[in-house]
Amino acid sequence: MNEYRVKGLSCGNCAMGLEQQIKKLDYGETATLSYNSGKLKLDSRVSFPDVERILKSDNAYIDRTHDHNDHDHSGSHKHHDHSHGHDHGDGHTHSHEHGSSKKIMILLIVSAVIYAAAFIFGNQLNATLQIGMYVIAILLSGYSTFLKGLKNLFAFRFNIDTLMTIALIGAVSIGDWKEATLVAILFGLNELLEGLGMEKARRSMETLLKVAPKEAHILNNGIESVVPIASLKVGDLVIVKPGEKIPSDGTVTAGKSSVNEAAITGESLPVEKSTGEPVFGGSINNEGVLHVAVDKAYKDSSLAKILHLVEEAQETKTPTELFINKFAKYYTPIIMAISALVILIPPLLLGGDWSKWVYQGLAVLIVGCPCALILSSPIAIVSGITRNARNGILIKGGVFLEQLGKIDTLAFDKTGTLTKGEPHVEQTIVFDEERFLMVAASIEKSSSHPLAKAIMKKVNESPMDVPAPDDIQTVSGRGIEARVQGNQYWLGNEKSMEHIELSADIQKQINDLKEQGLTLVLVADNQRVLGMFGISDEIREESKSVIEELHKVGIKRTVMLTGDHQKTAEKVANLVGVTAYYGGLLPEDKVNKIKELAKNGRVAMIGDGINDAPALASAQLGIAMGKGTDSAIETADIVLMQDHLGKLPEAVSIAKRVNSVIRFNISVALGLKLIALLLTIPGLLTLWIAILSDMGATIFVTLVSLTILIQKKS
Repeated sequence: MNEYRVKGLSCGNCAMGLEQQIKKLDYGETATLSYNSGKLKLDSRVSFPDVERILKSDNAYIDRTHDHNDHDHSGSHKHHDHSHGHDHGDGHTHSHEHGSSKKIMILLIVSAVIYAAAFIFGNQLNATLQIGMYVIAILLSGYSTFLKGLKNLFAFRFNIDTLMTIALIGAVSIGDWKEATLVAILFGLNELLEGLGMEKARRSMETLLKVAPKEAHILNNGIESVVPIASLKVGDLVIVKPGEKIPSDGTVTAGKSSVNEAAITGESLPVEKSTGEPVFGGSINNEGVLHVAVDKAYKDSSLAKILHLVEEAQETKTPTELFINKFAKYYTPIIMAISALVILIPPLLLGGDWSKWVYQGLAVLIVGCPCALILSSPIAIVSGITRNARNGILIKGGVFLEQLGKIDTLAFDKTGTLTKGEPHVEQTIVFDEERFLMVAASIEKSSSHPLAKAIMKKVNESPMDVPAPDDIQTVSGRGIEARVQGNQYWLGNEKSMEHIELSADIQKQINDLKEQGLTLVLVADNQRVLGMFGISDEIREESKSVIEELHKVGIKRTVMLTGDHQKTAEKVANLVGVTAYYGGLLPEDKVNKIKELAKNGRVAMIGDGINDAPALASAQLGIAMGKGTDSAIETADIVLMQDHLGKLPEAVSIAKRVNSVIRFNISVALGLKLIALLLTIPGLLTLWIAILSDMGATIFVTLVSLTILIQKKS
């Protein structure tokens, strides 16, 4: 598939019509034209001149400055060129677009002035001159619509332009020049505003895409040179100076600095980085100089993937949009039929005046324009996706945004989602002050086992001399035997303590800790237990408040699913405040639980995306905690690029807001039309009321949708 940028699409309805026509060409059945993102995707075998001809019928054209020859099939690569195209072509394309809207504006102002003059000085002028002035005003403001409409009329394609053209011809034929001119001017204004609204939403998306860095300082045998980002290979060494963007995902090899990762995670606080730590492409280096070894070519980096997803997200149609598009298809012919009845029935059957009812019928046609209706959804959706992307939340399509606003049940994986996914020592019971911590540290010092790390963190709270063990061996499934300062010691679970008799008192303490859902590590010599550690997975400090917030924004049930045993599950569930919890689940059990929950509600599953892929895929909505794990970005419908749930409640409320804005927009668009149609009964509907009802609705719908972009300063 080749991908092109299309400029000059006048409205969502027109884009739909053009797509229909392109689909009729040979090999054109897979073509898609998206009004939201202004992109055309075509099979390479489709006749290009034919496509250009079809676009031209709507004054749209393929934008050459962005033509970056995407003949490859890899989405990510395409993306990459994009960020470039955006930049170099930028001034050019935007000025072109501004140019065309400026031109329309000037024409509209001129025709409005002529119209006003003809209207005010009507009595002093002779009729021919007055009509001449109206004709000039009509031509200036409405000629492009008129020509498009005529073409459509002959091809029996009925869209807004066709309706406007019929109305213009009708108004002129009954000699109502004043009205005809006003129709043309208002219509030109309408198109202008509609285009600007979508542009604004798209533009805010593009500023998001500008995060992509453009070039990198590469170090080769001690020599520094500047190269474009596309040429970076895995293993290249780059230097990032203060204030510069890190060019691609990599690992710090030298230097120390804090890095602003807001572009990726939406987090405003800087993250400290030093040797050996991973960094994301697109994040900004604050104060020190960092040397970074590139781990991924730019097109595979988290940033490129995110930008690519955000772009793709605008292409998908939501159920509401699909419904509206279908509705519009039947709606226009119905309106035309009503219009015909309004024109014919009163004069033929009720002795009405022809010119009056022809006029009323034309007004009905204008009311029938489905513009506001078709616009009621796309701007709101692009705004919602953009707003979330600024917060580091990737929503892979309008469909998922719409679903996020409708879910009532959220299922959480415990480990790594509600908890940090790293063990920490929660309790210590000490029987031998002198030796307990020293022996534990000596044995665990060189181990990389997660439990050992937790123990070392605890030991390091009180500094001490740690002797190296004389000899150390691991007994699988039980623990470690070691000699420290000539004595034999054991460290491990209670099974590894079989060589000593445990007193009833110690046994009770062991059982108590297990009751609390803690993992035990005991330390003993050859006679008695010296002490024990109770280890648990640390709960994230924000989990409790996030769950409260989620309940506030309208999530009815929060459910925790975990593979840990029931006791641990109960403890975590009580601490964070979920409404239900299930422990001891294998990955396939999680899938079944999700399906069960789905019977009584709309379920979203949220996990850290590594072991939760099956459950994420089976939920109606899969949300992954990203920190950029590839599998999460691939399988989930929504990815939280932060490493915590803090932004989730806001995402849910943005989604709910988008859904209610769309519902509101649809009711305004249809409501105003209904009122206008009812005015025909007493014969009060004038052409300009008809247009204002449509135009007012369009402008109103656009503005309401753009309010979603406004972020309250927190």
